[in-house]
Amino acid sequence: MDSSAWDTRYASTPGLVWSAEPNRFVVESVTGLTPGAALDLAAGEGRNAVWLAEQGWRVTAVDFSPVAVARGRELAAGRDVPVEWRVADVTAYRPVPGSYDLVLISYLQLPADDLAGVLAAARQALRPGGSLVVVGHDLANLTGGTGGPQDPAVLLTPEAVVDGLAGLHIRRAETARRPVSTTDGGTVDALDTVVVATRPAD
Repeated sequence: MDSSAWDTRYASTPGLVWSAEPNRFVVESVTGLTPGAALDLAAGEGRNAVWLAEQGWRVTAVDFSPVAVARGRELAAGRDVPVEWRVADVTAYRPVPGSYDLVLISYLQLPADDLAGVLAAARQALRPGGSLVVVGHDLANLTGGTGGPQDPAVLLTPEAVVDGLAGLHIRRAETARRPVSTTDGGTVDALDTVVVATRPAD
């Protein structure tokens, strides 16, 4: 989907399309890190960016949907935390190298070539000792999970993400289960790729 399609999706939905709460794997991966400068690529409505700001991170959030960014600003204002918002396509966005202690990519589902470019920019944006967290719908979710895109070309695997992180120390790379509530009060599992990597200290 392009930015105008996402604008339409966000604008046609009262309230937030996604939860205002941060992704569980983002929380797991970031808890315990010393807050510094963070970059949230494809931040959507800002749930993770705002949570990071609440933990003391200085957050820059980037998304190509002006409607999503406007909602992110509202969410941050409502929680009384500062976040720097930028409207930009992350496939073309190039952060200043060596500027961030944390880079987050959460549910950015792209074809392999586009994702490789984003991963390369994210890797270069890290300061020595900085962490990169990637979470997304896993290819295995097509047959073993629920929800998410149904196009295998935009689904992730831990191996494909790790292949784009040359030079980083891989701390976690797995297909993880994420419980999703059902209408009858039960839960089913979605399958997500979760990769956490660190740039070695110089």
